[in-house]
Amino acid sequence: MKKSLLIALLIVSVAMSSVLFAAGAQEAAPAKEVYFLNFKPEIADVYETKIAPAFEKETGIKLKVVTAASGTYAQTLKSEIAKSNPPVIFQTNGPVGLAESKNYTADLKNTEFYKILSDKTMALGDGEKVLAIPYAVEGYGIIYNDAIMRKYFALPNKAVSIKSADEITNFATLKAVVEDMTKNKSALGIQGVFASTSLAAGNQWRWQTHLVNVPLYFEVRDANIAMGSKVPEIKFSYSANMKNIWDLYLNNSSTAVGLLGAKSVDDSMAEFALGQVAMVQNGNWGAGQILGVKGNKVSDADIKFMPIYTGAAGEEKYGLNVGTENYLCINSNASVEQQKMADQFLTWLFASETGKQFVKNDLMFIPPFNTFKDSELPTDPLAKDVIRWMNKPGVTSIPWAFSMIPSEEWKNQFGAVLAEYSVGRKSWPDVEKVAADAWKTEFKLTN
Repeated sequence: MKKSLLIALLIVSVAMSSVLFAAGAQEAAPAKEVYFLNFKPEIADVYETKIAPAFEKETGIKLKVVTAASGTYAQTLKSEIAKSNPPVIFQTNGPVGLAESKNYTADLKNTEFYKILSDKTMALGDGEKVLAIPYAVEGYGIIYNDAIMRKYFALPNKAVSIKSADEITNFATLKAVVEDMTKNKSALGIQGVFASTSLAAGNQWRWQTHLVNVPLYFEVRDANIAMGSKVPEIKFSYSANMKNIWDLYLNNSSTAVGLLGAKSVDDSMAEFALGQVAMVQNGNWGAGQILGVKGNKVSDADIKFMPIYTGAAGEEKYGLNVGTENYLCINSNASVEQQKMADQFLTWLFASETGKQFVKNDLMFIPPFNTFKDSELPTDPLAKDVIRWMNKPGVTSIPWAFSMIPSEEWKNQFGAVLAEYSVGRKSWPDVEKVAADAWKTEFKLTN
């Protein structure tokens, strides 16, 4: 009797514990939520303060946005993906980045998000699998303030015969104009022709990724290597061309070379927005930074692009650097429900009326989706100028060859030696040696 009573009490106790545990688990369970690890700090605020609240209001699903610090996305992703509540949506920069995350990347072939992609060949995959979908086509080059350029070309003592920035079609002409503008910077009311060559930690991507793309593209073009291929080594054969433009940036900048280590991309864009400089190297994503600077003095109509000229033969026929390193992926280790919510968010952002307005007016992407009418494409000046250059007769865009760079570590080493060269601690042959040697080493380590 006592034994039976004891067993009964134990059963009741276990049952009550189970009920309490279940109740506690229900209380601890998070609401419907999608965790998005964002790559771009410059648009983090748009996701956090505008897009996330609107998506939650329309769908009841919370969007958790975490943004990696500039230059640290690969490391942040590795760290976050290993946590108990990892990102459901993450980004990759191309084939090299995707190779490092294939073990946790879901097949997107049957998603609604993939269905709206205009050109399915733009997606990255593995065999029949679709693993990464591009969300923006972008272009970059030298952004210039045409009001300052017109002021220069109106000078009676200018040293060049051309009459507008549109006539700059090669490095020799660009160099002549820039150096003469530097001589006349007081008359032009500027502190320098180029904005600060930002060398602060995490801010070197404009050089060790974007600028190096120009000489890298011409090298792989000459070798008949297809874009996206694995390249075991480079000769850096267009090194002298990169030195041309790099020295032009340094010698005609608003900031003394010794102070560039403290300058960020934000500093550079603010200098341009405030009319302190005439030019800055960046992409169409920088429009929001320019237009958003308090006290911005540059009108939309005066914000224009020219290609990054380096002195390569035949460069007159080449335009902006156009492509994408912006791909979205879904974590295959997330639950089926979370993956579906991720698909729902991405489709909402690029297909719903609300989402498309954010893409056009706030994110300012040039989207590769069939859901956008011409009237719904971005109207910011830089996006419009990218489209203009892409459609310019007789001009070929330079593809994004930097997706072939073997690792983030190569970029870090190359950026570091560029900074050392800039302040006179390394020679240009040192830059060439690091570029070639580190490439070969990193390719072996990553392959």
